[in-house]
Amino acid sequence: MKKLPLKSFAAATLLALAAQSATAVDRSTPREARTLFEQAVKYMEANGPERAFAAFNDRSGQFVRKDLYVFVIDDKGVYQASGAAPEALVGLTVLNTTDAAGNPLFREMIDSTRVTPEATVRYMWLNRVTNKVEPKVSYVRKIGGYVLGVGYSAPRASADDARAMLDRAVSLARADGHAKAAAAFNDRRGAFVKDDLYVFMVNIDNGKFEAMGMNPALSDTDARGLADAEGHKIVAEMIEKLKSADEATVDYVWRNPVTNRVEKKRSYVRREGGSLIGVGHYME
Repeated sequence: MKKLPLKSFAAATLLALAAQSATAVDRSTPREARTLFEQAVKYMEANGPERAFAAFNDRSGQFVRKDLYVFVIDDKGVYQASGAAPEALVGLTVLNTTDAAGNPLFREMIDSTRVTPEATVRYMWLNRVTNKVEPKVSYVRKIGGYVLGVGYSAPRASADDARAMLDRAVSLARADGHAKAAAAFNDRRGAFVKDDLYVFMVNIDNGKFEAMGMNPALSDTDARGLADAEGHKIVAEMIEKLKSADEATVDYVWRNPVTNRVEKKRSYVRREGGSLIGVGHYME
């Protein structure tokens, strides 16, 4: 894991200092983050900015739960509220602050909510409880001249997580047919896309993607010629291995949709009818 850029990650450093005395709590789920996000949006819309900021900045109030909190920045990138460390962050300008991977996350939040009122932003951020930099996903929404957000830490999926999702994917394809399964795998909000885990499915005969959870637009495009960052034709290798076995494992390097970095990946693939179905996990 890269060290934090001290200059560009000043906000996170302040956050770490403010969180040193925090006691360990259970890690929140995406659903819990989404619930808090929706409640915070409704509260701010009903009560106005000033009253909402006071509520969000109350460390013992209703908008701080487990490792979840609400944050608000204005359109100039200035913190107006942060349940993580209001005394350290409110008033701080973070427009040009980047995350640990060098991505300008706050600028992305502002720009993305100018296009559509609500967006999801992924980045690398400091977990105030564990004091470790982890992948994070934030739901953000534009309300007037402000952007409100709630994020949850999204730790790397394990090999067991990947295999479990593959088992579910194969069972669905077997029970409901490949067409319905492909639709489920391509649903970015569905059960087969979770943080850095997703399902891909390839027609073994014609070598085309039938589903690609990370990028559904790749469906019906050539998969055999797809190469990783080191030039390995990874899908062709998967298909070749499945000629003599019902399942196989392939290692390669691929972009992680959570960290937005090219990382080592291990995928487990299985033959189901005339299709290859696979799920992989990223390795540090």
